[in-house]
Amino acid sequence: MGNEALYVNRVVAPQPDLGITTHGSDWLYAVCAIMSVSCLATVAHSMTVPHSRRLFHQITGVLLLVAAIAYFSMASNLGQVPIQAEFVRPGSSQVGAAGTREIFYARYIDWFVTTPLLLTDLLLTAGVPWSTILATILADEIMVVCGLIGALTQTRYKWGYWVFGMFAFFYVVYNILVVGRRGATVLGGWARKTYYACGVLTIFLWFLYPIAWGVCEGGNVIHPDSEAIFYGVLDVLAKPVFSAMLLYGHTKIDFATLGLGVREPGHPNGHAAHHEKAAMAGYQNGAHNGASNGAHNGVSNGASNGASTANGAQPPVAA
Repeated sequence: MGNEALYVNRVVAPQPDLGITTHGSDWLYAVCAIMSVSCLATVAHSMTVPHSRRLFHQITGVLLLVAAIAYFSMASNLGQVPIQAEFVRPGSSQVGAAGTREIFYARYIDWFVTTPLLLTDLLLTAGVPWSTILATILADEIMVVCGLIGALTQTRYKWGYWVFGMFAFFYVVYNILVVGRRGATVLGGWARKTYYACGVLTIFLWFLYPIAWGVCEGGNVIHPDSEAIFYGVLDVLAKPVFSAMLLYGHTKIDFATLGLGVREPGHPNGHAAHHEKAAMAGYQNGAHNGASNGAHNGVSNGASNGASTANGAQPPVAA
C-alpha cells in the first residue's frame, strides 16, 4: 500500500488547485522522520549527562519534536488552506495557471514555536543577557507572523508584510552578529567556537528563507513540491544539523562560564550550597591548620627558650 494521505485527507478541508503531490508528501514524511529521530537521539544523549547540564538538550528536544509534528501534518496534507495566487503565471511549467495555491499555516506555527527556542539555544551559548534574548525573540515572532499574514493575503499588499518581516529579521541578525558575537568573544574557548559555528550556519540559512517565501507563497514561481523540498532542506540544516553542532560544543563548555546556575535535583540550594560548603570546609581547614601550626610553633619555641635559659642565656624580653 502506497502513500494515501492526500486521498484520505481530501475531505478534511477545501483543496487547492495547486498543491503537493504524492512525491511531495513522501518527502515531507522523510523530513518528519529526520526530525523525529533527531529528537529521540537528543533525549537519549541527555540521559548521559547530569540533570544540571540538560538545559540545552531539553530546549533542543522540544523544538525538534514540534518540527516533527508540523512535518507530519504537512505530509498528511493537513494544516493547509487554499489561497488565490497573486501571480497566476499561465505560461509556467511549474505552476500551470493555477487559481488557488496551497499555503501551509502549520509551517508558520512550527516556526512560531521553534525559532525562539533555537535563538535561545544560540544566544545563551554566548552569555547574552535575558533582556536581549527576549527582545530578539519578540522580533522573531513579529517576523514569523508577518510571513504568515503575507502568505494568506492574495493581493500585492502581501509584500508590505514581507517588508515588515525583513525589518524584524535584520534586528535578529544584528543581535546575533554583533551582541552575541561580542559576548562569545569575551567567553572565549569552546563557547566562542560553538557560537561562531552555529551562528554562521543560522545567519546563512535564515537569509535563504525570505527568498524561499518570495518564490513560493509570495510570487507563486515554483510548484508546492519544489517548495516542500526547498523549505525541508533549510529546516533540516537549521534544526537537526544545528542541534548536533550546538550539543557537541556544549559537551566541552563549562556551564559556570555562561552564568547558568542550574541546580541538580535533590540539592535545594544547588551550586550556592556547593560553594557555601566548599567555603566552610576551607574555613575549617584553615582554622585547623592555624591551630595545629600555632601549637607546633608554641611547643618548638618553648623548648628552644627553655634550652637557652638552662645554658645561662637570657630569655627574650617582650617589646
